[in-house]
Amino acid sequence: QVQLVESGGGLVQAGGSLRLSCAASGRTFSSGAMGWFRQAPGKEREFVAAIRWSTSSTYYADSVKGRFTISRDNFKNVVFLQMNSLKPEDTAVYHCAASTYYISSSALTVKTGYSSWGQGTQVTVSS
Repeated sequence: QVQLVESGGGLVQAGGSLRLSCAASGRTFSSGAMGWFRQAPGKEREFVAAIRWSTSSTYYADSVKGRFTISRDNFKNVVFLQMNSLKPEDTAVYHCAASTYYISSSALTVKTGYSSWGQGTQVTVSS
């Protein structure tokens, strides 16, 4: 089992930036992946970005391409989500997720591809 703890959320004005962090502990997962999902009030949890642990290959939702960047620190088992040019529609609770096994590119973008989840961190973007 992997334990995930997110941090870095907060309130920011439209056009601003935030950097989220997700610290992983427990099992190691050199062949797995980590992802970020978000859930706005009254909406389904949706995919934001993912990164493979072994290759650093990255994947993004169309809505955040060019604005968000996912990266990792292997030695510290931490994944980051740099969010720039934030919009009010980015407001949501952001959750970190981990898969300890290899999953397909399509599975990286859906909730069922991941077995461990963090509690989430609130991101609020004011207009």
